[in-house]
Amino acid sequence: MNNTTVVTYRYRRPASGLTGVAHLFGILSIILLLVWLLHYRGSIEYDSENPARVFNAHPFLMFVGFIFLSGEAMMAFKTVPAERNVRKFMHMILHVIAIILGIVGICAVFKYHDMQNIEDMYSLHSWIGMGTFCLYCLQWLVGFLVFMAGGSSDTKDRMVGWHMAGGRALLFMSICAALTGLMEKAHFLGLRTQNEARLVNFTGLSILLFGVFVDLSVVLGRYIYLK
Repeated sequence: MNNTTVVTYRYRRPASGLTGVAHLFGILSIILLLVWLLHYRGSIEYDSENPARVFNAHPFLMFVGFIFLSGEAMMAFKTVPAERNVRKFMHMILHVIAIILGIVGICAVFKYHDMQNIEDMYSLHSWIGMGTFCLYCLQWLVGFLVFMAGGSSDTKDRMVGWHMAGGRALLFMSICAALTGLMEKAHFLGLRTQNEARLVNFTGLSILLFGVFVDLSVVLGRYIYLK
């Protein structure tokens, strides 16, 4: 007799639509960002001798590598229909990739500043961005030590609320850094046309809505097991 237990999943709350909308705004943000950087701003090339192309790697990697993958990591843990350990591993790996790409993105803007003889860390955007990134790395390290490296059950119970709240706060801090960065760059560049200005505005709005729907998805969308 086959005693295999079939496990199915469903949402505890009807948040699957919110998760889909979050993915939609994330992909839309990437598309709009690429249109701006490739069509209006030349290209993305970290090793270029053209400072503008080097800089373009910064917004691309900071959104795609840092904000987008961070949101995906949060949704992977809360909304993917899989065993808890699988979701934890996906959550951790996506955050690791986000940190690596974030480091490259930060290096790109420092390289651009060196090429242009611009002072580092002079703007509100840079303060918010660097502070958020440092806290993000600390959040990952504490999360790894507590939830992956064998923290006690009592420690996990005490930390889980702080970990969740911290992750959500850091997502919106990173979005705040992205929006201030877009506005700062738009101001310094003096956007060429109204179409480019609108494109930057829609990009920022799409990034913000991505964060909003990620947050709603994480809060409302939780799978439970049905045997």
